Amino acid sequence: MTCKEQQEEELEVLHSIYEGDENFKIVNPTTFQYKYGEDGSYRAFNVEIVWSEEYPEKEPKVNLDTFYNKHIYDTVKTKIIEGLQEQIPDLLDCAMTYTLFEWVKENYDDLVAEQPETQPTNQVSENKISVVEVAKKKEKKEQLTKNQKRKMFDRLDASGERPRGWDWVDVIRHLSQTGSQNN
Repeated sequence: MTCKEQQEEELEVLHSIYEGDENFKIVNPTTFQYKYGEDGSYRAFNVEIVWSEEYPEKEPKVNLDTFYNKHIYDTVKTKIIEGLQEQIPDLLDCAMTYTLFEWVKENYDDLVAEQPETQPTNQVSENKISVVEVAKKKEKKEQLTKNQKRKMFDRLDASGERPRGWDWVDVIRHLSQTGSQNN
């Protein structure tokens, strides 16, 4: 069986196994992601497996550098990748994507042992300070002089709106200024 045929067969199997599993995502026919941990958890991460053209005869690429994993410590990422790389040589020449995802699932607690359960507090306080500074910058209002305020008030009625007809054209005065067309 050729590599392409094996890939197509494994793709069908992955579809049937992970049907309805919200944690599994097919990015494209050769790229797969599985999310581990609960949404919003500081220990949640995605494992991405990318098949090459020679897969499963050649090892797939394991990627943890997705945006979703920006909070995961580099030591934890290294531990996950090294653990998966240890599994791959035994699985060459056979479908291994499901096996790799399941290995991470079984060893999840050991893999994230060095990852804190919540975001460190010093980063939180820095983020709060920057949000407050941005809010203060947006509050700056335009300063008007007394004369500008007086002119603006004179143009408005008691309810703060311009009076009805403020932009109407006086037709008779307009026609008297333009002259008649019959001359």
